Amino acid sequence: MSLNSPHKSLFRFLLIICLLLMLTSGYNISAQSDNQKNEKKSSNNRKDKDPKNDPSQIGNRDVTGGVNFYSLEKEIAMGKALAQDVEKQVKIVDDPIIAEYINRLGQNIVRNSDAIVPFTIKAIDSSDINAFALPGGFFFINTGLIIETKSEAELAGVMAHEIAHVAARHGTRQATRGELINLATIPLIFMGGGWAGYGAQQAVGLLIPMKFLQFSRQFEDEADNLGLQYLYKSGYDPVELLNFFERLQAMEKKKKGTLAKVFSTHPANADRIKKTQKAISELDSRPDYAINTSEFNKVKSLLLQKQSLIKTEDRPTGPTLRRRPGQEDASDDPESKDDDERPTLKRR
Repeated sequence: MSLNSPHKSLFRFLLIICLLLMLTSGYNISAQSDNQKNEKKSSNNRKDKDPKNDPSQIGNRDVTGGVNFYSLEKEIAMGKALAQDVEKQVKIVDDPIIAEYINRLGQNIVRNSDAIVPFTIKAIDSSDINAFALPGGFFFINTGLIIETKSEAELAGVMAHEIAHVAARHGTRQATRGELINLATIPLIFMGGGWAGYGAQQAVGLLIPMKFLQFSRQFEDEADNLGLQYLYKSGYDPVELLNFFERLQAMEKKKKGTLAKVFSTHPANADRIKKTQKAISELDSRPDYAINTSEFNKVKSLLLQKQSLIKTEDRPTGPTLRRRPGQEDASDDPESKDDDERPTLKRR
């Protein structure tokens, strides 16, 4: 078949049009395919992200994980019984300003956590740096730890770690695993097994065996991670908790043995600090965070005043001097008194 020149030109024109349409169609199909792949990849990324690492999922996720032979009712009952024993052995702070503040601070964190049990939060009048939470939501914090923190965010961070232990039901989960035998003597110790087993010193005073104060590395890491998220969701700067960790580490380096009694067997502090830094870096940044409040300063000031008063009352008296009969008492002469003996008044 032969085509004359005009027909050839038309044929070539139509052929070019067809080729262009095919190429354009192919490009569109390819673009749609790429978009679908990207959307699918983004969707998969959301699905692949562990809800335990996503603060936006707090309250809508299960952080208890694994097998647990203990019902919530039994856990709460055992925690309540142990809390009653604790209160028989310690002095609970009855100052309404301090007690109300500590409870309110803790309950705010509980509301921003995965906890599914109600919390009872009380302060213990003790200079030991210590805080611990019992199964079922019974939380105790020593005044010594409150004094040691330098901001409300630091204090909230310590409490968030403890609340995380309870929210994840670490006590009964560990008991179920067979790592702990007597559940009635298991407190969830702040930084136990890792940062420190801060409950060790106080717990010994409460007749709780040291072997029951060590939690698995997995549970401590989990409490660190969840606690940071609770602190973050409550509006506090998570870096403040990191500052507290580093300061405690510096205390031990400065004077070896300073924290020996409150530290349990633990991994390298530097390693845990590094993990905390990484977890903080993965949180979405915010324009502002809460760090400190006037209420925290007021409560800490009250505690320092009480501490100072106790030290003054406990201070030993000086030697007693007796004047011999007939000896003149220089103190009877008003001119003999030195100006340095007069009381010094200091404006607060």
